[in-house]
Parts: sequence; C-alpha cells; structure tokens
Amino acid sequence: MDPIVATAKTWLSDFFDPAVRREVSDLLANNPEELKDRFYKNLEFGTGGMRGVMGAGTNRINKYTLGKSTQGLSRYLQQVYGKEGLRVVIAYDCRHNSQSLAQTVAEVFSANGIRVFLFSELRTTPELSFAVRYLKCHAGVVLTASHNPPEYNGYKVYWTDGGQIVPPQDREIIAEINSLDYPDIRFAPNPELIQRIDKEVDEAFIEASVQNGSIGARGKADFSIVFTSLHGTSITAIPEVLKRAGYTRVSIIEEQATPDGSFPTVKSPNPEEPAALALALERGEAIGADMVVGTDPDSDRLGIAVRNGEGRLELLNGNQTMVLMTRFLLDKAKKNGLGGNEFVASTIVSTPMMEAMAGAYGVECKVSLTGFKWIAKMIVDFPHQHFLGGGEESFGFMVGDFVRDKDAVTATLLACEIAAEAKAAGSSFYNELLKCYAEFGCYRERLVSLTKKGMDGAAEIARMMVDLRENPLKTLDGSPVVRIDDYQASVSRNQETGTRSPIDLPKSNVLIYSTADGTRVAARPSGTEPKIKFYVSVNAPLEDVSGYPVAHSALEAKIDRILAELKLHT
Repeated sequence: MDPIVATAKTWLSDFFDPAVRREVSDLLANNPEELKDRFYKNLEFGTGGMRGVMGAGTNRINKYTLGKSTQGLSRYLQQVYGKEGLRVVIAYDCRHNSQSLAQTVAEVFSANGIRVFLFSELRTTPELSFAVRYLKCHAGVVLTASHNPPEYNGYKVYWTDGGQIVPPQDREIIAEINSLDYPDIRFAPNPELIQRIDKEVDEAFIEASVQNGSIGARGKADFSIVFTSLHGTSITAIPEVLKRAGYTRVSIIEEQATPDGSFPTVKSPNPEEPAALALALERGEAIGADMVVGTDPDSDRLGIAVRNGEGRLELLNGNQTMVLMTRFLLDKAKKNGLGGNEFVASTIVSTPMMEAMAGAYGVECKVSLTGFKWIAKMIVDFPHQHFLGGGEESFGFMVGDFVRDKDAVTATLLACEIAAEAKAAGSSFYNELLKCYAEFGCYRERLVSLTKKGMDGAAEIARMMVDLRENPLKTLDGSPVVRIDDYQASVSRNQETGTRSPIDLPKSNVLIYSTADGTRVAARPSGTEPKIKFYVSVNAPLEDVSGYPVAHSALEAKIDRILAELKLHT
C-alpha cells in the first residue's frame, strides 16, 4: 500500500472525530492529489514555529497536530522542570479557529497537570512574549499564522525567557513530539488548572510599552497618525499605547478595526505588501497625516509610510525603518554615555548598513540567522551585554528586552516619537533617514519571493538551492563574486584566494553571494511558507542628501539588472 494512503487510513480510527473521518474518507475516494499534500509529511517547526493550512491531515493545522505538539511539549517540560508547579500562558489571534484551537491546547496542558493562563480574548504576540516572564511561566504558546493567507493558522512556542524556542530545546521538543502517536494525546481537561487572564497583564504590558517606546518627543499635538490593525490584534494595544504616550491625533481605519480572520478588505494582511495599506494611505493623504502605520494580524510586524521629499506619503521597507530606529537608539545611548558593552542586532539577510552604522558608534552589531528567536537568544547568551534594539528586513523590530520577540506595539510608538521630534525640529522621519544614508552610505534592498506549493513545489525549491550551490554565480552586474557564505555547510569561501573559514552560526539552508562592489544576494527557502526568497542589497556613497534621488534611481536600476540576470521577476 502507498505509504501516504496508509498514513491517511490511520485517521479513520475511532480516536478521530466523525467529521475528520468523513473528510479523510472523501479525500481517499475522490481527491488523491489533495490527500497526498495533506499526508506526505508532518508539519515541522520553522523559523516562526509551526504554520500551515487548516484541515484534516498530518500536514495541516488541526486539533490533533496541535494536540500532539502540546502533548510532546508537556512531556518535555516535565522532563526539564519536573511535574510539579509547571505554568504556561496561551494567547491567540484573530484567525479562524484560533480561539477553539487555543482552548484545545489549554485542555491538553491541563490534562497533563500543567497550570494554564489563557487570555480571555485575542491578544498580540508581543504581549504573549511579555506575559511568559511577567507570570513567571515555564513556556508560552500563541496561536497565529502571522501574515499568512486566511486559510492558515499556526503554533509558536516560547521558552522560559520569553523568546521562541531555539536549539537545543527545539530539536528535543520535536523529538518528543515525533515519539508520540495521536492516541497518546491527553484531551480530557482539568478545568481547575485553566485560569482566564486579561486586564492585569494588559495593563502591565501597555505600561511597559509606553515606558520603553517613549522619548518625551515634542510636537505630539501637531503630529497626525493614521493607524490600521488590518483586522488583527493590534487594535487591543496600539491605540491605547499611543493615547497614553500623548498622541491625540490618531485616525483609526474603522473598516479594518474589527478582528476578522477572513481579512475582507485586503488580499493579504501583510504590511510588507503596499496593497495592504492602500486604505490607510488613501485616508492619510486625504487628511494630510504625517505618518501611516499598519500591523500584521498578530502585531509583531509594522509597516509605515511617511512624507517624502516631495510631500507625498511613501511606504518605507523594513530595512529603512530598522536603520532609523537603530540610529536613534544609538544616539540616545551615546548621549547617556556608552558603557562599551552595548549591542544592536540584525540578521544575515537584512541590510549590511546596520553593521556599518553600529561600527561608526563603536557599538557591536551581532548578526543572527533569520528569525527573531535568534535575536532573543543573544540576550540570553550575552547577559553581561546591554541590548539596545534590533530588527530584520521583514518589518520586525524590538526595542530593549522587555519583550523577547519582534514587537509592533512598542516599535509603532518609537517610530511616532522619532517622527514627531523630527517634525518639531524642522526635519522629518524621511529626512533623518536620508541623513543616515549620507553618513553611512546609501543602501537599497529588494526581496523577491517565489511561491512553490505542495510536495512538487518543495522539491523544486530544493533543486534550486542545489543548483545555486553546484553552479555558483561568478559575477553580479559585472562585479566579480568574492565570497560565498553557505550556512548549510557552515563555510565561508573566499573566491579570490580559495580559502575557507567556518561560520559560527547554527546550520541553515541559506546561501549568500557577495561581490567586489558590495552587492549581496541571499537565497533561502522560507521556514513558514511554501516559498523561496531572494534578497538583493546594493549600495553606493552619498555625499549629500540632495543627491539622494539620483543615487536612489541608480541603485534601483542596478537591482533591476541583477534580477534580470538571475531571471527573477518582481
């Protein structure tokens, strides 16, 4: 018997709900291709946890795959901390089935004798990260698929420090999960161990966000903001944080303020995509707003638009926002007196400008693999160093360490503070960014994502990565490739001398080409979506802010040529 069919037939046992058995029976009888996609593998933990399409099957998000993960996590917690006094906290976002799946997860924990703090309503991911340490929990779980399409949901696990699980915990938890069969899941709850939480944690989180994101900026009464939660969880936190910080001119996009897992007004609830902020931009132009802010469904990513040199609202990318926020934190630390132990953080696919800028301040910029779990791990690994802040190109930023994940709540406030202060001083957020380019070099980045769904798509992505390794690029836009960093092999190869040096980071399926003129192209399969991503970074000197339009156009043209050379289409 075909092993995929054999696996699917195990879901016809009486252990599974009648509706699930009917769904699988129909697939067996009528839809072999869909059956194959649902059962050819088990969902795995990627850079952002376990994320997938909802439905019956081992390769889907449902009460059984999440129940099995929770059972494995419960056993692991008991092995590490013992069976007495274990505590976990659970949050969930606006996704379809998030509330019921969160309840299932809580029941499985309680059935294993673990005390559960379950948010009574949807809450942001950064609040969940905060709550782990605030409530002195051993672990946390948030039910979210971040910015994925409506048919997705997901399961992110946080460890005792409030950061997402990293090695060795992730491998050990996965091994525990894989040792289980579905009938091993304890679904019978102990209601006495499940406690609903809301206002106390909310208040503590909001106060901490205001404290960490505020700089006492001037000009708040004259600063106008348009905000959209894109039908997600940030509506529970950001308006109140801005209000307490003193912002009175906040216009909320009401059409997108109600949490809704169908995301009816957008094709994708991803602030990385300009179309997601179309309504907010339209409102911003209509009322003459200074800034537009939009967040993804679980409120860990933010997209912003600010007035450019021509007075129009322009969307910034994640690298641009990260650079200016980090510059501000560096300036603030310098004014307070640098102690020599500070650091900022970025990732291997984010702009190299972060390292150039931090170096100019004499501050270390630690560079991690993709994913904020690695930045949070730095805080744990280097307890004698002071983390100022850091981010990644995919619109995530973290201010200080009170939250151990990317945090659109505090980052939104910080962005507003920087912009309001700049406006009061006769400048602007945009102009301050151009000053950074003039001082540290003008950098421009672009991301291209290719979607390859299903088992065949996964095989195609694997072939593309193999080809990039076996047939490496020799030039990019006429500039010779001088270094190839292969994070899967943990080797950096100098193409000019042939020498090799080790890469001191965990293995990851990432390949980065660097050229003599400072161009960089990175390729990596996504850990949470059926995509392969290509990141292009180029740069050139900028003598003066006035020269930015010409420099920008030249760099954009360079990226266009590189993408054409690689046969990639945006």
